[in-house]
Amino acid sequence: MVNGESVGWDTALDGVANRFGDVIAEHGPDSVAFYVAGQLLTEDYYVANKLMKGFIGSANIDTNSRLCMSSTVAGHKRAFGTDTVPGIYDDLDEAELVVLVGSNLAWCHPVLYQRVIAAHELRGTRIVTIDPRRTASCAGALHLQLKAGSDVALFNALLAEIDRRGAIDTNYADAHVEGLSESIATAKDSDSSLTGLSTEQLQEFLDLWIGTEKVVTIFSQGVNQSSSGTDKVNAILNCHLATGRIGKPGTGPFSVTGQVNAMGGREVGGLSNMLACHLDIENPEHNAAVKNFWKAPVMPEQAGLRAVDMFKGVEDGRIKALWIIHSNPAVTLPDADRVRDAIAACPFVVVSDITGNTDTARLADVILPAAAWAEKSGTVTNSERLISRQRAVLPAPGLAKPDWWILAEVARRMGWSDSFAWESPAEIFAEYAALSGIAGKLGKDFDISALAEIGTQAYEKLDPIRWPQSASKQGGRFFANGGFFHPGGKAKMLALTPRGPAETPSEAQPFRLNTGRLRDQWHTMTRTSLSSRLSAHLPEPFVDMNPQDVKRLGLDHGDLVRLSSTHGSAILRLHQTDDVVPGDLFVPMHWTGMNAPTARVDALVAPVTDPVSGQPESKASTVAAKKFAAAWYGFAMSTTQFIPESDYWAQARTNTGYRCELAGLGTPDNWEDYARLLFGLPDAAIQHMSDNKRGRHSIGLFDGEILLAALYVGAEPVVLMRDFLVGLPGHEAPWALAGQARGDTPDPGPVVCSCYAIGRNTVKRAIANEALISVDQIGRSLSAGTNCGSCKSELASILKDCHEPAVAEST
Repeated sequence: MVNGESVGWDTALDGVANRFGDVIAEHGPDSVAFYVAGQLLTEDYYVANKLMKGFIGSANIDTNSRLCMSSTVAGHKRAFGTDTVPGIYDDLDEAELVVLVGSNLAWCHPVLYQRVIAAHELRGTRIVTIDPRRTASCAGALHLQLKAGSDVALFNALLAEIDRRGAIDTNYADAHVEGLSESIATAKDSDSSLTGLSTEQLQEFLDLWIGTEKVVTIFSQGVNQSSSGTDKVNAILNCHLATGRIGKPGTGPFSVTGQVNAMGGREVGGLSNMLACHLDIENPEHNAAVKNFWKAPVMPEQAGLRAVDMFKGVEDGRIKALWIIHSNPAVTLPDADRVRDAIAACPFVVVSDITGNTDTARLADVILPAAAWAEKSGTVTNSERLISRQRAVLPAPGLAKPDWWILAEVARRMGWSDSFAWESPAEIFAEYAALSGIAGKLGKDFDISALAEIGTQAYEKLDPIRWPQSASKQGGRFFANGGFFHPGGKAKMLALTPRGPAETPSEAQPFRLNTGRLRDQWHTMTRTSLSSRLSAHLPEPFVDMNPQDVKRLGLDHGDLVRLSSTHGSAILRLHQTDDVVPGDLFVPMHWTGMNAPTARVDALVAPVTDPVSGQPESKASTVAAKKFAAAWYGFAMSTTQFIPESDYWAQARTNTGYRCELAGLGTPDNWEDYARLLFGLPDAAIQHMSDNKRGRHSIGLFDGEILLAALYVGAEPVVLMRDFLVGLPGHEAPWALAGQARGDTPDPGPVVCSCYAIGRNTVKRAIANEALISVDQIGRSLSAGTNCGSCKSELASILKDCHEPAVAEST
């Protein structure tokens, strides 16, 4: 699509190549930028990096992995000399203690979490969860509900206690570590009270960590997405280095990535401050080696713009041509409204994606149809450095093409045909593997040169294989016997002073906003929202608020709440819970202008970044909260999609069509007219039940007795059996306006197990009718929890709620 019109590939690619070429010729290579994503396969990533850095001659290529993993990259490089994950997944099976730091593993990495739970059940592995919020991962774990941003203070306390108890592995430290004494001295000066933990809680954790030899510390977005994220990573690494608990079975720090191929992107230099194969862009020897290997005409000698700065460059006009691939930065970047406006004003924007209907794609001049995950072939690398073949299982529809092909075709049209002449991903992989051999000779960890001669047939049959794969090392763990990648071969511990979040709560913005993901949604819902099962679990954007704050603000259950900051605002449904402490809020990050335009949460987030990694602080902005004083609230459902015109709405897919929550500041003059306009059904038969005294209206639109759509409104949030009602559109349901299930049709309740579409009420009935007493028994009865396992903690909570009244009565 070029300027909204369908064209052929040649026309589109010629236009992209010519426009980028013209901008570069007039304004220089740094006037263009690529913003790519962890949804690219490694081969796609490699081609994008080669085109931008080696041939366009700019380092202005960054990735949405900057938003999730770049603090880990920076921390690894500071400590180890390169971006190396020391351990492997087998360590989770062998550990005696697993510490989850800023990681809701149960929802975000459910398969790994089931390995941890299996170790807990089989071997008694202890679990500690460190998180300001109580999550599903806290079930059966010691939960340390520390203050937001205080991780360095916590791990400094651990390091100081390690020293006090004589738990330093002096043999390992003397042989393989620098900076030990300085790090300990600074740790001793830290104030552990910054964590907000009681002395007893802190001591229990210190005793457990120090007294358990086989410890794996897993960390993720709660650590990384911080203005001090790199320091947090290094604080964790310090403790493992001091005790020598690294690279041995069942031990080590373990970063779990936020995206499926975030690791692959790190390997090929997808970040603006890196070159392929973990080489450094500002190292002249590395730079020259890559330039010579690529036979590149020009190479940038300095790092390019990182994600947040890149879009500032778009806003101020430094970037005049922008190519966005498989990402939705108009929603996901901090200060998202400003980013959206910057993209809209950019002179030339290209978007490659699997849908042209994202908040970002709607701003593009050119939209290129890229093949989706199951439609393309290549490799990915997971968190344990395992390279796996991705094989297409579906043909690419229509004109969709693999990303590497699209990028290479543009490169050829820009005059670099010989350097982008691959015919298959196998050829790209072989080139990449050959370049890694040069990196290995330059002393880098990433070396898969043993695969440099791989042919197409061997590539097609390639089994999962863990890097490195070279003459000197094959797979396995790193650093049990030293061998770090700093000059001299030693690791570096860092003296770290705790720093809180960049923004401090104030009278104007008293709440600390934590953002994160839900169990069944991914990023900005461009794919997961198409699934009615995934949408059924939590179908509306919400804000978690502690009951004390709810009471103080005079709010009620079901109210809508407007959050606001100096950057933007959002309207969300109130969820009262003590999962968050007073003063803290949690909001999921997934909703966009396509499905809930007033719930774009990153519009609230300040564009504050870690000074080392450039990663945004997405979990600690400050906001104000007050009731959204709607004049009316509504719930609507229809067999077809509809776009409301109301001050608040949030829409989700169902098995029979769509459901939508609505609210407005002004009341329509005629609700029947409003309903017909809302659903686009001017001629449908209509039923209308009204209670004018209470301001309640229930309106159904029918084709005979077949329900096409329904709207329920009231002056207060409308109480209905929503999860039952959404199954009615498209069926005979003349009684639908009652808003509740008929006696012969039980209400399943909100979905708990998305894999098998099992509702909460179905689970509760089975517990009562079959006297179920364990999650395993629920699984045998209903299949709930027997597939991905991510709902097991919720099933356990339902089980507990069902049995607690009986226990209390017997007591």
